[in-house]
Amino acid sequence: MALTVDEKSLKHGVLTLVVTLVEVIQEALERQALRRMEGGDLTPEETERLGEALLELDEAMKEIKDEHGITVSVADLHRGLDEVVDDVVDKLVNPARWAEEAGPGGGSGTGTGTGTGTGTGTGGAR
Repeated sequence: MALTVDEKSLKHGVLTLVVTLVEVIQEALERQALRRMEGGDLTPEETERLGEALLELDEAMKEIKDEHGITVSVADLHRGLDEVVDDVVDKLVNPARWAEEAGPGGGSGTGTGTGTGTGTGTGGAR
């Protein structure tokens, strides 16, 4: 059985995934930099260099997205990843809700939800 792949679509998808993952890493670096600055671990010169490097990375990412027309698809994928992470964090923070969603006997862990009105907690874990 032959597999037919649209090469342009494949490249677009792979580039979207790579850029999105770099954005996620960039956000983690920014958070770490902020912690180090607030903790007094960086000299003013290191803070300046770090800020410039993060700004250059941000500009480069914007250029890549604009050049390849993937700004919207990156935002969509990033939002989807954020929702998955938020859901996992919510389940870790609220294990009782996780057990409730799994149902009696533990369930299969498919995450289908029960609509209990307790909310899914999609914010705050960034």
